[in-house]
Amino acid sequence: MSLLLLIDAIVFPSWLSEEIISLGPISLRWYGLSYVIGLFGAYWYATKMVARKDIWTVKGHTRQHELIPNKDMLSDLMFYSLIGIIVGGRLGYLVFYSPETFLTPIEVLKVWKGGMSFHGGFLGVCGAVLYMRWRKKLSLWRVADMAAIGAPIGLGAVRLLGNFINQELWGRPTDVPWAFIFTKDPASLPRHPSQLYEAFLEGLVIFLVLRVLSTRYKALTKPGVCAGTFIMLYGLFRFLVEFVREPDATMFGPLTRGMTYSLPMVVIGLAIVIWAAKRAPVAPKRLRDEPS
Repeated sequence: MSLLLLIDAIVFPSWLSEEIISLGPISLRWYGLSYVIGLFGAYWYATKMVARKDIWTVKGHTRQHELIPNKDMLSDLMFYSLIGIIVGGRLGYLVFYSPETFLTPIEVLKVWKGGMSFHGGFLGVCGAVLYMRWRKKLSLWRVADMAAIGAPIGLGAVRLLGNFINQELWGRPTDVPWAFIFTKDPASLPRHPSQLYEAFLEGLVIFLVLRVLSTRYKALTKPGVCAGTFIMLYGLFRFLVEFVREPDATMFGPLTRGMTYSLPMVVIGLAIVIWAAKRAPVAPKRLRDEPS
């Protein structure tokens, strides 16, 4: 391990701080900004996709008409998702990675000290989708698809602006030429920049896959395909990155906790894709087309 100290590596830039600006007791941080960019970016992208007419129609037989959410519905979905991400992400971290924190309840509320779990946030967003479906009487998979197509924007923003700039969730020691030495690492070892790997795979790659499915193959006419693809690809990419990411907590046998929590997503996501792809497409129905 000591030989790694002799390897040339990229030292994390000293000028890159987790604070964007600080005015006395008030400070704007990249981590918080990443959530804002992610949520509003996902909302903006969903509205642009909804406005297109070509990707929602197919030739031939359709099994029924399903309502396409309008801007008001999407803004509600963004708000409910925000609550789901914060509550689910925090509780998920405590349950999955740090259950001993519940012994001191005041620590549960100290979100500014860190501790958010994607898998918990994902379950929180699932709750938001279910609530949105019930409240607005929409198709469950239609809502899930609208949440899924914009989710990679949020994932990419949080991994890059949040995890990387905060120098957290770094990778395992390595001798690759692009290794980083994070100044917050007590051992000061060259490590995989696993945050950048995840930003690329979970953010850019999944976004492009869903974009191609939606625009070229009209996947949104088969509700569930985009949502299932997102779940499957996230689970797969997270599982792979865990091989070079420093484990967040004690291992479950040979698997990290991230691997253990991600494997079911691959299976469930694939099952959803197969089920949704076999169904006949649906025709679009817009709110303004409903009788007054």
